[in-house]
Amino acid sequence: MELIKNLEWRYATKKFDSTKKVTETDLKKIMDAVRLSASSYGLQAYKILLIENPEVRKKLQEVSWDQPQITDSSHLFVFCNYNQVDNSVIDTYIDLTATTKGIDIAYLQQFADFMKSSLVDQTNENKKIWTSKQTYIALANLLSAAAELRIDTCPMEGFDAAAYNEILGLNEKGLSAAVIAAVGYRSNEDETQFTAKVRKPLDLLFERV
Repeated sequence: MELIKNLEWRYATKKFDSTKKVTETDLKKIMDAVRLSASSYGLQAYKILLIENPEVRKKLQEVSWDQPQITDSSHLFVFCNYNQVDNSVIDTYIDLTATTKGIDIAYLQQFADFMKSSLVDQTNENKKIWTSKQTYIALANLLSAAAELRIDTCPMEGFDAAAYNEILGLNEKGLSAAVIAAVGYRSNEDETQFTAKVRKPLDLLFERV
């Protein structure tokens, strides 16, 4: 199973080679893998910003504990969750579903009503928690897809989300920075690549019931 080999190969890269860039072809493959991620109801209540501008990345580094991955990696993905899930979000998804599947939108009305009854009346805080969790599913696909391409990654929560929101103008867009991922190629000087991967053995991690 190549996936297992790829996951054994990957690790959270701490030092990237800033001279190496991910090609547009490989970048598109990673983006497609993220696009195809599972999400609750299929809503994909998030948006991903691909940060390439070096000046913007320098500002983000300053509010990310000055971690070098922010500026030295080839690309920086910022996963942003919706702050609100209202009727318009669900209606847009229902329209897309009807168009994609070539069916009358009337057949989807019951599904739309169910989603609205489940989500719209939730508190704003619960909505933010729920949508932020969705971004991590997409992040997992990014990590796996990049590993298959032998592209290094570093998923990161070590940043000031409020500062990210301000720098990237996310508040005005109804978004919040949830988690980020630096993507690129490991530096030969990154000592982390030579250390053993530490994971719980199967019998401690899993329990059959």
